Amino acid sequence: MSGPKEYLVISSSLRPSSRSRILAEYLREYYESQQVSCAFLDLRAVNLPLCDGETAYSHPDVARCAKLITDARVIIAAAPVYNFDVCAALKNLIELTGDSWEDKVVGFLCAAGGSSSYMSVMSVANSLMLDFRCLIIPRFVYATRNDFNDEKVPTDEIKGRVARLAQASLATKNAV
Repeated sequence: MSGPKEYLVISSSLRPSSRSRILAEYLREYYESQQVSCAFLDLRAVNLPLCDGETAYSHPDVARCAKLITDARVIIAAAPVYNFDVCAALKNLIELTGDSWEDKVVGFLCAAGGSSSYMSVMSVANSLMLDFRCLIIPRFVYATRNDFNDEKVPTDEIKGRVARLAQASLATKNAV
């Protein structure tokens, strides 16, 4: 985790060789190339409990994550897609940090095994819009395993999509 910043990139995959993390890291590099300072939250680096609706909220890592989210104006969440939905770790983070998401601009980077789940981000996007009045960036990145070369480097097309998402997030300066 890093200190308070206007932009926050969240890598929600818990998998060591995650393609969504590769997208998140590429986005962070793109922001840095544009002189945009951002915080980076890697859920592998925190020990979040499962949301139990009671005691989990008092866990110290929950408070640290909530602070990063509260301090950010724009949040880009990178998530793998499992079973036609974003990963449970991202949903758990949202459940644990709840009101911290209020009135944020939110975008998504998704990595999936195939192209059939491209609408998978909509349930979490709808939840963020309705529960926390987030403004969802309608341009999101959805990449499959075919969008990465053998060294797990995103193709130029995917890099371009990540750059366009970043540009869309930068254009929201007066959105909320």
